[in-house]
Amino acid sequence: MKAYRIVNLELNMPSVREATRRVEAEVRMARGHKIRLLKLVHGYGSTGAGGKLRPAVRRELDRLQKLGYVKYYIPGEALSIFDENTRRAMNLCSELRGDPDIDRHNNGVTLVVL
Repeated sequence: MKAYRIVNLELNMPSVREATRRVEAEVRMARGHKIRLLKLVHGYGSTGAGGKLRPAVRRELDRLQKLGYVKYYIPGEALSIFDENTRRAMNLCSELRGDPDIDRHNNGVTLVVL
């Protein structure tokens, strides 16, 4: 069983509402299938000034964390071998060690630990 799943929230250019609904659905599905980590690809915005999905997705993750569905999440810009939460996530799922976004400071992704 795979412990790590990548979810492209940008696919089909959803509205913010559609994307946040999908986040909740993906978290519930992952928990049901004993997946420990989700990597959400939400993008940063094509203008370079930041888009609407990233902050909305992270607000939704805050809500899900308060409800106990999410342990914690790591913004892509913090994904680093020098970050304690990233190291904890790597210990949960060794597949994460080979992720291309580690140490890239990618604002367009968020790692979710369930």
